[in-house]
Amino acid sequence: MKDKIEFIAFDADDTLWESELYIQEFEHKFCNLLRQYLPASSISQRFFETEMKNLHMYGYGLKSIMLSMTETICKVTDGNGNMHLIEEVIGWGQELLQKPVTLLEGVKETISSLHGKYKLVLGTKGDLFDQKRKIEASGLREYFHHIEIMSDKKIDDYQRLIDTLGCPPEKLLMIGNSVKSDILPVLELGGYAAHVPYHVTWAYEQHEGEIRHPNFIRLDSIKEILDKL
Repeated sequence: MKDKIEFIAFDADDTLWESELYIQEFEHKFCNLLRQYLPASSISQRFFETEMKNLHMYGYGLKSIMLSMTETICKVTDGNGNMHLIEEVIGWGQELLQKPVTLLEGVKETISSLHGKYKLVLGTKGDLFDQKRKIEASGLREYFHHIEIMSDKKIDDYQRLIDTLGCPPEKLLMIGNSVKSDILPVLELGGYAAHVPYHVTWAYEQHEGEIRHPNFIRLDSIKEILDKL
């Protein structure tokens, strides 16, 4: 592999910096906010169902979450909920949209070590404005040869990225925390993919089953990729 790779692409949220932990805290507060109507587990299920229904319209990110939470409030309260419930959601969401970026352990060291040896790419999905803000706040922008904020991370999305880079898939290594979004599509295209697990995973991104592919790499931490190259 080390003799083939020219481009190394990184996922952003929960690969380079904290994200899902904050989102789950947001959802916990949301479920607690509606506890007078339904148990937290029921609110969580209703919210997830609403998110999945809306995903094709709203895409990913905090603004999508806030819209689905608002819709869930309307459904759970039969449209009779006090406006303060929606105001709370908006307030919490706006706080998260301004939250400082916290890099995960080993990220800066790894990126710095690979810079100059490979063409580094940031390949992320989510809300355009929020992702651009986090990229700037991360202090990592200068290391990347190319930055792509995708609407999704399916095979077609990666194919467009590969075409943009002018990079044959076998010369690309993707590093990320989501098997579903960062690993499987790239492997199917013939690229290399390294999975860096994160301790919490959004239900939509969860994947079960063993990955058996010669181009798949398991890592315990992002720094381990330095020993693989």
